[in-house]
Amino acid sequence: MRRRRRTTGAGAAAVAAAVLATALATTPGTAGAAEAERLVVDLGTDTGAFHGGASGSLYGIYGDGVPSRTLLEGMHVRTVSTKAQDGPQHPGADALEILPPFVDSGGRDVYIYMTDIYRGFPYQWPGADGPARLADFKEKIEKQVRQVLTMGEYKDHVVYVPFNEPEGNMFGTGEWSYNKVSWLDDPRHYFAAWKEVHRLIRSLHPGARIAGPNTSVLYGQVEGFLRYAKANDVVPDVMTWHELSSPAAVRTSVARYRRMEKDVGVGPLPVNVNEYGHNYHLSVPGQVIQWVSAIEEAKIDADLAYWNIDGNLNDSAVEANKGNGQWWLFNAYGQMTGHTVEVTAPHPNQQYTLQGVATLDKDKRQARTLFGGKSGDADIVFENVDPEVFGTTVRATVQEIPWTGQVGDSAQPLRLADQEVRVGADGTVSLPMAGMNEMSAYQIILSPGGSGGAPAGPSVSWRKTYEAENATYTGRGYSKNGPEGSPQDVGRFATSGAYDVGGLRTGSDGVLAFDVEVPRDGSYDLSVFANSYNLYDLVKEQGPTNVFLRVDGREPRELRLPLGYKWVVWGHTDTTVRLTAGKHRITLAAQDPDLGVTRGDAIIDKVDLALRDEKVTAPAIYEAEYATLSGARPDYTRPAASGAGTVKLARGASATFWVYAPADGESTVSVDHLGGGRASLSLNGDRLDVPEAGGGRKGTHDVRLFLSGGINKLTVTGTSGTLLLDRLRVAPSGGTLVTRVYQAEDGTVSGAAEVTDAYLFASGGKAVTGVGKGKANALTIDVVAERPGRHALTIRYSNAEQAPATHYNPDPIARHADLSVNGGPARRVLFPTTFHFNNFWDLTVPVTLKKGTNRLVFTAQELPDFDGDTYNRYGQRSPYAPVIDRIAVTPLAQE
Repeated sequence: MRRRRRTTGAGAAAVAAAVLATALATTPGTAGAAEAERLVVDLGTDTGAFHGGASGSLYGIYGDGVPSRTLLEGMHVRTVSTKAQDGPQHPGADALEILPPFVDSGGRDVYIYMTDIYRGFPYQWPGADGPARLADFKEKIEKQVRQVLTMGEYKDHVVYVPFNEPEGNMFGTGEWSYNKVSWLDDPRHYFAAWKEVHRLIRSLHPGARIAGPNTSVLYGQVEGFLRYAKANDVVPDVMTWHELSSPAAVRTSVARYRRMEKDVGVGPLPVNVNEYGHNYHLSVPGQVIQWVSAIEEAKIDADLAYWNIDGNLNDSAVEANKGNGQWWLFNAYGQMTGHTVEVTAPHPNQQYTLQGVATLDKDKRQARTLFGGKSGDADIVFENVDPEVFGTTVRATVQEIPWTGQVGDSAQPLRLADQEVRVGADGTVSLPMAGMNEMSAYQIILSPGGSGGAPAGPSVSWRKTYEAENATYTGRGYSKNGPEGSPQDVGRFATSGAYDVGGLRTGSDGVLAFDVEVPRDGSYDLSVFANSYNLYDLVKEQGPTNVFLRVDGREPRELRLPLGYKWVVWGHTDTTVRLTAGKHRITLAAQDPDLGVTRGDAIIDKVDLALRDEKVTAPAIYEAEYATLSGARPDYTRPAASGAGTVKLARGASATFWVYAPADGESTVSVDHLGGGRASLSLNGDRLDVPEAGGGRKGTHDVRLFLSGGINKLTVTGTSGTLLLDRLRVAPSGGTLVTRVYQAEDGTVSGAAEVTDAYLFASGGKAVTGVGKGKANALTIDVVAERPGRHALTIRYSNAEQAPATHYNPDPIARHADLSVNGGPARRVLFPTTFHFNNFWDLTVPVTLKKGTNRLVFTAQELPDFDGDTYNRYGQRSPYAPVIDRIAVTPLAQE
């Protein structure tokens, strides 16, 4: 249950994203090391059509833009459970406000928690007795259904959930229950209420889908509920319950429920386990893949549990448009196609061991396997590799999806290996994995070999993790915190190595020293995994906690460490250091004689070092045969292609790529092709005003694009002939798309809007605040475009408004601005929390500008409820825009 238990203090556990030495077998047959664990993927045993149901989310969407539609679509979110429209449980996540953007982004169903029209948990439904309370609830249900009926075709994507955990709420034993008697002991009143509510909804919305009973676990009493529902013709359309247990319980519970159905004589019904996982699991790819494998095996839908803040896809989304490791795991999962095949784990159905899920798509001639949950070595063994599908040689691409923290941005998965492997005479391929990390998930893609281009090398040459608890601390204030989350304490947050270190805070003289050793001279990417709790007293003063980095006592620089919504919510601050081969000491200090002192309080989990060589700086490669395809199939017969093959794009066929950018700005996208036709390019749904890619012969089409920091959806669509699309190569660039920057304080403020110097980390030390609470309080900025067309408008802002909560979920508010361009209709833009008003992020929105001067006007006012007349009574809809620091304007694309 998302509000059943409060967790306190610092919490976390697990292993670092360290170096993986992954070797692919060059000889056929079974695994070479007899003692290694084996995960066996039997490509000859079909277990059903791929379902994709594990990517659901409870309260994961705040509103349109938080998270971005690109993040939603790229995560392949299938179902969302969320609050009743205008419910006071939490800010945002109103069912009918998220319904259109969710469906338009590929989502299937929105489950409306109708009970969340009430405040509190247990739900505070008014009335002198049970019948009076139920009467009030029925009035609110009727209003909700009538609102849904105004949504046109979107209403077909709604599933009503009349009760949530009724055994502990409305029909439990507590103060706010119907009669203080649990329906698990005496079900009469709950059963009658279910019948009344079910019939009420159907009378208003014929054909409506209704889900239940939505218990906190699958109780044995659910069988009696089914018998009553069958006898009274009120069987739910979707069976729902919660699994805040383990992946093993998912398999067991689904099988148990199917037996209930059979005994009662109903169904089989679709199932949505609409809350699953704990803090220890969420954000950690190696943990979540264990849940995914069980959910996919059961062919059900399931929604990640809501323990923290809404609008971040249950600790998958970072800011508005970035993804962490968990997002990339679901991106890989959602790109599976075809049918699942049997996977035999070394310890079947045991959590915290190696588990996996695999698919075979015979039409695409591709097998994909996702696995993880174990540190160390294992053999991934593919059996029954069909020569009619793959030939006698397979192309194996091996990727790692590392853990990057709950609020830590992640680049695309790391390529560990790409190699051709002969299929054994017994139809097997064995891939030995060495040095796996239990916090990471891994993906292997098999395609036909023998015809493609030269294998690509690993995307990182060398990397290593150094745990903070193993570093040397000098000075005052030291604390070693932990163990944090663990299999024995899943309410706490996962942490690399299970421990973290505190002491770098206001007034401290602490120094945390990491002794490192690197293999060669060069530049190294350094990531400091850290956390500051945004509402902690020492942190509230400044926001981001600053510390001071030195290498061997030299080259001082200041780092600002990540904020989080609780302690032990990890992000990372990244920089680059120059090191010579050999040993060095890297220090993080609370004081620096040249730069100043720390303000705030931080805990440190680890530091990661990675050699920044030509493998890292080379353009990122996105192979077309691994893209999301529509109306197209891979072609593995072209030896001139890179990777395993190409994709044939006839007119209207498309290949969609989920492309990562480390920051908002220009990138060069190179479209490599073998000719045969032409294709258009679109970015996040915008068709680009650039020449079409392709031609009669092999070539490369280079285009400069403005990519938003985080995830970008790039689609190549055939327009004429049949283009043989090979791949995309993407690299940051500059100098073509000219950016013009405008400080907010240089604009015109009106009404109560004003320029402020209260925020130290605003660029230039000034920003504009007070925009909103009416259109009179506005910011107006004139910007210049060199040519007409689509432009990226990048807004640097801060927002830390937070509503009072009645439970352990922090309730940050996503402020909005109404943006008008050249006097046109205002566009509403949502801005997720930055955790502090002195912590600034960038958010980019596309706009159409005319050549020359364009006027931008920012206003805001409190949004009313769905009826347009009433307003939220709990301060959950802000009347204000965020603090605006600066505006940058960049053309969206140019050849």
